[in-house]
Amino acid sequence: MTRSATSDAASDAEPTSATRDASDAAATRDAPATPDAPATPDAPATPDAPATRATYHHGDLRRALLEAGTDLAREGGPDKVVLREATRRVGVSANAAYRHFADRDALLGEVVSRAQARAADVISATMNSVPDDLDAGPRARARFRAVGVGYLRFAMDEPGLFRAAFAVPVDLSRAASAEAAGAGGRTPFQLLSDALDAMVAAEVMSEHERPGAELLAWSAVHGMAMLALEGPLRDLPPGAVDELAPRLVRMVDLGLGLSDGPGGGASRHVGPSA
Repeated sequence: MTRSATSDAASDAEPTSATRDASDAAATRDAPATPDAPATPDAPATPDAPATRATYHHGDLRRALLEAGTDLAREGGPDKVVLREATRRVGVSANAAYRHFADRDALLGEVVSRAQARAADVISATMNSVPDDLDAGPRARARFRAVGVGYLRFAMDEPGLFRAAFAVPVDLSRAASAEAAGAGGRTPFQLLSDALDAMVAAEVMSEHERPGAELLAWSAVHGMAMLALEGPLRDLPPGAVDELAPRLVRMVDLGLGLSDGPGGGASRHVGPSA
């Protein structure tokens, strides 16, 4: 779709409902019958927009826009997720996008859930690296520590998605949302809760210490992540957070007063990379 210089300058602002209504009316007169048809699919790339795709499977527009939004978050965090830019990347008109996402916030909300699901996959993989042949107490502690190590690993490997996943939400509404769950069916918050419950079951953690423990453990690792990404620790050499992560989660472990279970002392198994 060709654009005038004036329309390019205005493209950073989301259209008002009146503008969208007028645009929809024009699109109805001028567009082909297919509701999600690509906008001028053979148009060459310009400095302001990548080349549009030559073909595109109808019925997949919503998924394509969500994938484009996720790529934008990966590249520049949540602030870069703009619905109009997603439509440019997919190669459709803005009006077609509004049939699937009411506004930029609607797209960003789903990108946030996708980013949390990706974090859950990284955390799960780290937890699953704990050996199965450990005794119940040490294994429960190691898997708890693995949650923190995986969280920090995701933050350092995917800083844009990490910011989208955990800097945008203003509450815990996604804590148990299926859309924010990884391949294993659990969200990051649920994985942390599961690990804490497993320690209580293994008699590694007392029931008295269990309430609110998610918030204490999460705050510690999230604080480290944000200091390294956006705070005074951003100039740490590459790999420094990976090296510090096992020590940090060990401090959280000790702060919760954990043991290795009935008759056990301090655990020698401290989780991945420790």
